[in-house]
Amino acid sequence: MNSGKTLFAQLMDFLPWSTFTRIVSRYGGDWRVRTLSCAEQYRAMAFAQLTYRESLRDIETCLSAQAAKMHTLLDLRGNIPSFIHVSDGKLHDVHALDLLLPEAGAIYVMDRGYVDFARLHGLHLAGAFFVTRAKSNMNAHRVYSAPTDRATGIICDQTIALDGHYTSQHYPEHLRRIRLRDAESGKTLVFLTNQFGLPAATVCALYKSRWQVELFFKWIKQHLRIKQFFGTSENAVKTQIWIAVSVYVLVAIVKKRLKLEASLYTLLQILSVTLFEKLPLDQALTPDADKGVTSQITNQLDLFAY
Repeated sequence: MNSGKTLFAQLMDFLPWSTFTRIVSRYGGDWRVRTLSCAEQYRAMAFAQLTYRESLRDIETCLSAQAAKMHTLLDLRGNIPSFIHVSDGKLHDVHALDLLLPEAGAIYVMDRGYVDFARLHGLHLAGAFFVTRAKSNMNAHRVYSAPTDRATGIICDQTIALDGHYTSQHYPEHLRRIRLRDAESGKTLVFLTNQFGLPAATVCALYKSRWQVELFFKWIKQHLRIKQFFGTSENAVKTQIWIAVSVYVLVAIVKKRLKLEASLYTLLQILSVTLFEKLPLDQALTPDADKGVTSQITNQLDLFAY
C-alpha cells in the first residue's frame, strides 16, 4: 500500500492555502470559533461534496427552494467561472452587471436579459467590449451600412444610433447592429456590440460561443449536486453552494495542471470512491484508473444481486 497522502489530502494541496488564510484573517472568519475553523469546515464540506454522488437533487432545485440565485461570469478560454454572485431570487440579472469590475479589452457576451444601455455604456467607458442580442422593441436608426456577403448568412452590418428618449441619453454613442440568418435554425438573430474592429462573422461566432455558458450550467445541474443542506440560515446555504462550486473549480484546476484527458465528470466519479486511497493523484486519475474504478463500482453493485 502506498504510504503517502490520501487522494483527498493531495487534492486539498492544490488549494492556495496562504490566500485562504489571508482572507479568513481579513474578514475574521475564525473569530470566537469553538469547533471547526474555516479551513477545517472547508475540508469537511468539500469531502461531503465529493462523496455525495447518488440520487441527489440538483443545485438549481436547491437554489430555488432557498429562493437563491447564482449569477456567473464564465471565462470561455477555459470554461472556468471568473465571477460568481449568489443572491436572493429577487435580484434581476441585469443588476449583476453592477457587481462586475470591467476589464479593459475584454469581450463580455450576454443574452438580452442584460440589455441595459446605461450599464452597457459603463462597460464601453471602461474600455471593455460587449456582444448581446437586440430586443425586438429597440428604437434606433441606421447611420451607415457596411457591405456584407449574404451567402454567409449575414444580412446586414450596420452602424446605428439609438432614438429612444432615455436610451439615447444612456448610450449617446453609435452601436453596431448585425443581422444574421442562422442556417441551422432558420431564425433571424440581431446582435448589438460596441466592437467595430472584428469581422461581422466573428461577432456572430462570439455570441454563439455563449452556448458554453449554457453547457456549464447544464453540467452544474447534472453533476455538481447537493444532497441536503447542512444548515438553513442564509449564511449556511451560501457557504455550501460556494464550496460546491469551488470543488468543481478545484478539480478543473487539477485536470489542467496534471494534463488529464478524462472529463470532469469522470474525475469526480473516480474521486468519489477513492478519496482514502494512497496513490499518486495523477496515477489514480488516469484512464486505466478509471477502468479500475468502474470495475470496482460494477463489482459492488453485483454483490446486491445475490
